[in-house]
Amino acid sequence: MPSIRVEMFEGRSVDQKRALAKELTEATVRALGVPADSVDVMMFDIPRHDWATAGTLWSERKPTAPRST
Repeated sequence: MPSIRVEMFEGRSVDQKRALAKELTEATVRALGVPADSVDVMMFDIPRHDWATAGTLWSERKPTAPRST
């Protein structure tokens, strides 16, 4: 049973999480040849003040332009 753990900043909508879970499940089914009902996706919302990169909390970083999709 593949388990996928996703850690991301809090603030995503339920619709976004639903779409991510669907896409990750479908990709895992294609790549590993397992049934969809064996794929678990766990999502963890992390506040920006609980995540640091290069010693700086994300809550203290200057905002950057959003990435285009």
